[in-house]
Amino acid sequence: MASGTGTKDATYNLVSVLYHALQGAETYAQYATDAGSDQDLASFFREVQQQEQQRADRAKQLLAQRLQQGG
Repeated sequence: MASGTGTKDATYNLVSVLYHALQGAETYAQYATDAGSDQDLASFFREVQQQEQQRADRAKQLLAQRLQQGG
């Protein structure tokens, strides 16, 4: 089934996850900077930033596989 954009839902969904994960990683990096000397808080934000980056990397891998397969 295709989304309203004419793109297959799986492709659209992966692009969406990739975009939002990268956006989240960027936001959390700023939060870590904003935490200043609060090391516990800065560490937490760097941890969630890393998780978002890993999520983006996985979405990128899955998207590349599907695009290579013509999907």
